[in-house]
Amino acid sequence: MLKRLFWASRPISWVNTAYPFAAVALLTGGLPAWLVVLGTVFFMIPYNLLMYGVNDVFDYESDLRNPRKGGVEGSVVDASVRRSVLLWSCLLPVPFVVVLAAWGAVTLNWWSLAVLAISLFAVVAYSWAGLRFKERPFVDAATSSTHFVSPAVYAAVLAGAEPTVGLVALLAGFFLWGMASQMFGAVQDVVPDREGGLASVATVLGARPTVWLAAGLYAGAGLLMLPTDWPGPLAALLAVPYLVNVLRFRSVTDESSGRAHAGWSTFLWLNYVTGFFVTMLLVWWALIRPEGM
Repeated sequence: MLKRLFWASRPISWVNTAYPFAAVALLTGGLPAWLVVLGTVFFMIPYNLLMYGVNDVFDYESDLRNPRKGGVEGSVVDASVRRSVLLWSCLLPVPFVVVLAAWGAVTLNWWSLAVLAISLFAVVAYSWAGLRFKERPFVDAATSSTHFVSPAVYAAVLAGAEPTVGLVALLAGFFLWGMASQMFGAVQDVVPDREGGLASVATVLGARPTVWLAAGLYAGAGLLMLPTDWPGPLAALLAVPYLVNVLRFRSVTDESSGRAHAGWSTFLWLNYVTGFFVTMLLVWWALIRPEGM
């Protein structure tokens, strides 16, 4: 079961949610070290297990038809263990959420409680039967992006960061990046999603228009880096590799949409390269603006 839960939590994606929280919390400052560590661990493992464990349980039928499931990109949960996976996915985050919520209540930081609640709701609503935001075109992309942006927003609110133009532009750009990534990721699943009766931006618009829409959102994310404080505008260049990657599939059809999986594989390692350069920019920013956000 531990091995199953480990793979269900998508370890390759842990950094995508833990890093935004940790980076913003550390650069903003003012939070106790133990709280930063607790929040980082929460957004690294329990948060991802809740997100992807619930997804694997309720996506069983479509996952059976999806050739890329069964590895680092998602597990196929057998019927005999689905209840256990769902139970652990929901229970593991509870102690962390209780402590984080208690801190927000004790410090009278009600906005942090609201952001945490929205973040958790988005994680569950994306896949849970009866809600299934992932089957509501465009809502699916916005909800998926919330999964990755909300840890950063939560850290900023928890630490009392001032909502400057630069910070808002940064988070908005991150949100567009998240939407673009979800849409492009859905392109490769057009055929299995349709066979499984699942709706997405890609199944509604078609593979090719979705690729172009994702490219436009990546471009918008890059442009939103321009109003940020120096050296933030340099981050606009980091959108270029994503644009090049998705536009390789600008002529893809619904029938050949599975070819976009190669672009998704590139996307997975590209995130780590981008993360390195983002870290360098954040360190540079911190050195020239020691007072914090």
